[in-house]
Amino acid sequence: MSRGLAKLLELVGDAGINAFYLKREFLFLDIPNHMYQGSLTVEKRSDKNYEVEFRNVSFQYPNTDVYALKNVSLKFRVGERLALVGQNGSGKTTFIKLLCRLYDPTEGEILLNGIDIRKYDYREYMNVFSVVFQDFQLLAYSVGQNIAACAVYDQEKVKNCCQKAGFWERVETMSEGLDTILYKDLTEEGVEISGGEEQKIAIARAMYRDSAFLILDEPTAALDPMAEYEIYTRLNEIVEDRTAIYISHRLSSCRFCDEIIVFHEGSMVQQGNHETLLAQEGGKYSELWNAQAQYYVSEAS
Repeated sequence: MSRGLAKLLELVGDAGINAFYLKREFLFLDIPNHMYQGSLTVEKRSDKNYEVEFRNVSFQYPNTDVYALKNVSLKFRVGERLALVGQNGSGKTTFIKLLCRLYDPTEGEILLNGIDIRKYDYREYMNVFSVVFQDFQLLAYSVGQNIAACAVYDQEKVKNCCQKAGFWERVETMSEGLDTILYKDLTEEGVEISGGEEQKIAIARAMYRDSAFLILDEPTAALDPMAEYEIYTRLNEIVEDRTAIYISHRLSSCRFCDEIIVFHEGSMVQQGNHETLLAQEGGKYSELWNAQAQYYVSEAS
């Protein structure tokens, strides 16, 4: 009885401590979303034939007079491979967040198949995208549950996504396969994985969602050169018929893309394929490419 009472008092103490954090969690979840939710249904197309247009889009973050993006205009269709490049703070991630409607433009409009995205049902529109941001999060659940983001999932589909992301060989070495728990937060049998392996799981999760747009923000930053090369050589197999948009600081990876968009200080300054942009002497892309090439040459010497 004494041991039972001691354990009960311990649990009551833990509950009191956790209540403070839960209160903050609920306060955060109760913050209202003031963005216009829209009501139109996003067209479900079997051919995933969507066209996106940025029309004179500008954006300022709250409490600042500086434009993170200024007068950006471009069009692209599903099936293209796009790369966004530029120095830190040039507007690449802001561009993606506006496309995914995490923010609404300060000026201008973004159109999906000719309709302002603000008019679409908010949740339906969000389902058009599979995104891997740099600050993605995995949880202390099984590998399969992390990829599917669901307790119940299609094992064959998860396996297929793992194979494309280059993670299946690692899964086969785990004692419970796809049922292996990640991390030791909940069980001592949990498996710790490297940053590169976490990134492969995040890519597999984006593929499992099977959305029309696959957006990868620095998708290979934590991978070694061989793993990065493996990902990009199988790019078409990974992306299939979806639009792929990459943010990358490694310009060598952009050579796999159909179109490269160069940002500088919030503006879109160049657009074209690798060969075209490299031939434009004095252009921002050529400057960035030569700077990286010079670094690797000096390292090799």
